[in-house]
Amino acid sequence: MSKPRLATLWLDGCSGCHMSLLDMDERLLELAAQVVFVYSPLVDAKHFPERVDVVCIEGAVSTDEDEALLRLVRQRSKVLIAMGDCAVTGNVPAMRNPWGAETMLKAVYQESRALAPQIPVETLPRLHDQALPLHHFVPVDLFIPGCPPAADTLFAALGALLAGAADGLRLDSRFGA
Repeated sequence: MSKPRLATLWLDGCSGCHMSLLDMDERLLELAAQVVFVYSPLVDAKHFPERVDVVCIEGAVSTDEDEALLRLVRQRSKVLIAMGDCAVTGNVPAMRNPWGAETMLKAVYQESRALAPQIPVETLPRLHDQALPLHHFVPVDLFIPGCPPAADTLFAALGALLAGAADGLRLDSRFGA
């Protein structure tokens, strides 16, 4: 039997959840013995692969690119985990929501004491008016809150999922086992 294929993804967030993954320390070796990492900011994969068993996604959806990637990832993954408060609730990226993207961009790039005030159009993707959590766009199988979630929490959740003990979640539930 082949090892489950694990991916991690970082949308609009701070990378704190990925730092918690790294904070598993030597338990990362235990996790690595049970899975194949197929996509992550921690590995050198350029395109999200097909037939991923588990994907842990950090960050909110703030751009068209975030949304398109999230929809592709959901289509290609059996189990999608919203990892951390940004993915679960919108958290820090959603702090701009009461004012909207345009007002926030003007405040940061035009009304501040910048040397050459202008809103970047070539280096920033177009922002959605609101930053939203993952479940506003795709079905999410497991929510792991925390800012960031503790390494122990992530390790326990992934361990339970890989052992088949996660409530109602089975790695053989899509793609015909």
